[in-house]
Amino acid sequence: MTQKLKGTDIPAKMLSLDPYSTWLGIEILSVEIGCVKLGMTIRPEMLNSMGKAHGGITYSLADTAFGFSSNTHGKFAVSIETSINHIEALEEGDYITAECTLDKTKTKVGFNIVEVKKGDELVALFKGVVYRTNKDWE
Repeated sequence: MTQKLKGTDIPAKMLSLDPYSTWLGIEILSVEIGCVKLGMTIRPEMLNSMGKAHGGITYSLADTAFGFSSNTHGKFAVSIETSINHIEALEEGDYITAECTLDKTKTKVGFNIVEVKKGDELVALFKGVVYRTNKDWE
């Protein structure tokens, strides 16, 4: 018989199974139920033709924070809708964080807001809607 995984242990398990987030260099900074804070550094291969971080990099960090946060409730949770607003451009060497600042659940649907920051400066705002399945994390 398998045992349910503790909610705060789920993000580390998810990261260990996620080669893309590992390639990005994402690190877990803090975990609580419904709130995960991640960080990463912008590398040269993440830049676009204008020498700024590709918008997909910021999106990926926020989406990972969203996914990890949504799954801390112990059930497999899958994204059903997301969007992002890019507020400030990022450059090589910038260290950014993404933190879930809102986790609201209505039945099987959850709503999340993720703030992406460089230091104290808000650089992107992400919104996600998640569906929580009946499958437990083990």
